[in-house]
Amino acid sequence: MSGCNCGHTATSLSRNSDNARRRVLWIVLAINVLLFAGEFGAGWWADSSALQADSLDSLGDALVYALSLWVIGGSLRQRSGAVFLKGGIQALFGIAVLIEVGRRAWFGAEPLAPVMAATAAVALVGNLVCFALLTRFRSDDMNMRSVWLCSRNDLVNNAGVIVAAGLVAWLDSAWPDLVIGALIAVLFLQTATHVLTGAWRDWHATPDAIPRDAGAKRCNVQEGT
Repeated sequence: MSGCNCGHTATSLSRNSDNARRRVLWIVLAINVLLFAGEFGAGWWADSSALQADSLDSLGDALVYALSLWVIGGSLRQRSGAVFLKGGIQALFGIAVLIEVGRRAWFGAEPLAPVMAATAAVALVGNLVCFALLTRFRSDDMNMRSVWLCSRNDLVNNAGVIVAAGLVAWLDSAWPDLVIGALIAVLFLQTATHVLTGAWRDWHATPDAIPRDAGAKRCNVQEGT
């Protein structure tokens, strides 16, 4: 009687899953690079802290997706190391946004509400696409969950910028823009804490890499080969 070939099947399934992750990550990486360029330029033109903070979020996501592509199929240690870098990027951007908000609060700013709202609305559509594509992978591992968390935060940030634009127009004040910018920075820092905590836990879960053919070896032992 022929063997179950479960080792070959497990390897094929793993390879197909990795390829699916790569395709999705390349798509959301491209979307976020475009969103960063558009939002950063619009934020500079509109003198908006919230919009520029949101653009940095898109840049951070693009870097996160690139790291995720690099470690797909790698060992638990490699994936955890990448998650540490992701958490560090989120924390760095959070601090940078807080500094920029403080600078604009001190020197003054005159954000353009229509530009803020239009740009954030376009970004919201793009990030909805990213969120939908990533949702199916959110439970795979901490690496993919950190990617999904970034995408979820993007939706919150975009909605926050739209709200800020409405309040800026209504109150004729820059403070709603500054407050939303600061809240986005806090969300950066909160996500960084969550991601780094999970990475620390995974880093200490096992000291060694888990071989990709481990399932095949177990199957062979059971078959007596």
